[in-house]
Amino acid sequence: MNPLILITGAGGFTGRHACAHFRRSGMRVAALLRSKQTAPLEADQRHICDLLDLKRLREIVLKLQPDYILHLAGVNDVARSWEDPLSCLESNIRGTLHLLTAVLELAPMKPRILVAGSSHSFPPGEDPPQPNHPYALSKTVQALISRSWSHLYGLPVIVAEPSNLIGPGASAGICGLLADYVARWEQGICDAPFRFSSLTEKRNFLDVRDAVQAYEKLLLHGTPGGLYPIGSPETRSLGEVLDSFRRAAGRDFPYIDLQSPPRDDDPQPLDLKPLVDLGWSPRIPFDRSIRDILNDARSRLKETGKTKNKPVREEVADDS
Repeated sequence: MNPLILITGAGGFTGRHACAHFRRSGMRVAALLRSKQTAPLEADQRHICDLLDLKRLREIVLKLQPDYILHLAGVNDVARSWEDPLSCLESNIRGTLHLLTAVLELAPMKPRILVAGSSHSFPPGEDPPQPNHPYALSKTVQALISRSWSHLYGLPVIVAEPSNLIGPGASAGICGLLADYVARWEQGICDAPFRFSSLTEKRNFLDVRDAVQAYEKLLLHGTPGGLYPIGSPETRSLGEVLDSFRRAAGRDFPYIDLQSPPRDDDPQPLDLKPLVDLGWSPRIPFDRSIRDILNDARSRLKETGKTKNKPVREEVADDS
């Protein structure tokens, strides 16, 4: 029988791509969702469970006996983490602890687990700790716990730290928001200019489809307890993102550069060698990602037939 992978957060932006990818790879996919969803999802089975409900989570894990677990669930929103830090910390830290606790009861074989952290994590050796936001704190602690559980309990847990993930599908990241804006602007639904915090701010963008390929490599061949950055070899300014959207749209559209101070430091170059050594490398060019994102936004707008004029502004968040 083909191996079974349990994917938490399966209804999210990355989760949907992950379900489709692992199903194409020949695995049986069990999607773990926080609530019922009617949107199409490529999975062999669905299970409804809030990770904060340890009893229900234990029941599902013991019943499924998965061969692999891809942990994508949690709060993935910087702005929301400022507004409700307790919820962010509880979801990302306690939810992960519950998952790892449920897995400990599986015997004798334990599934290989990949925890999707974030490039927003900060060095845990800083004294005093200086995270840029509560979200960064939550993902740093999540990674520390996950790697410690590998050492303390012998669980085959691997932590990935993806950069800003982009690609087709609804997303609250800058590229997703900008694509939704351009699609509405093209239809005359929105005429207010798009607001950029700063066109000089730089970020590391990676297509979510490349990221999911990396997750598969790590689940199959990654070193338990290891920490693997995932991203692009190069960074881009938001001005370059704007230029790519102009090329994809074939024309200019209105925008405002607020020239605000950067909210985060420019990303540092990523050490991708450990992942490259496993046979992975990004394959989807940035301009193709932008074209796919914009075409997807156009298709979703056509399907929903939305005509409500809604203001669009940039929000700082992981695109994952």
